[in-house]
Amino acid sequence: MKRVAGLWIDHKKAVIVVATDKGDEIKVIVSNIDKQLGRSQGVRSTTSYESQLVPADDSRERRRTGQLDMYYDSVIACLQGAEQVLLFGPGEAKGELKKRIARNKSGIRIVGMEPSDKMTDRQVAAKVRNHVQKNAG
Repeated sequence: MKRVAGLWIDHKKAVIVVATDKGDEIKVIVSNIDKQLGRSQGVRSTTSYESQLVPADDSRERRRTGQLDMYYDSVIACLQGAEQVLLFGPGEAKGELKKRIARNKSGIRIVGMEPSDKMTDRQVAAKVRNHVQKNAG
């Protein structure tokens, strides 16, 4: 049997399911990415010189990009050895990861990319098993 992996990913968490002959291996990677900061409820601060107390947007963005890079690298490391990978999840993280995999030429072959809402670990495993069974025939 081919080693097929399924990956549900967003910017907060990745659930990796590797289907093997012995069963499913489930790994969860939680990112330590800072939330994108903004003013609470759009309320303007009454503190004078607030701009001097808040880091510049570009330095926050560089920090966030670095954190995303480390997060994606750890996800890619867990996918090594899988012959096929099915990507799914909400938002932009799956597309960003796909671009990073292509740029790094890691040898990982993505066989599908689907939008998906929040899923439990068991739901992710079931989706990967269904994909494997559907393509085994």
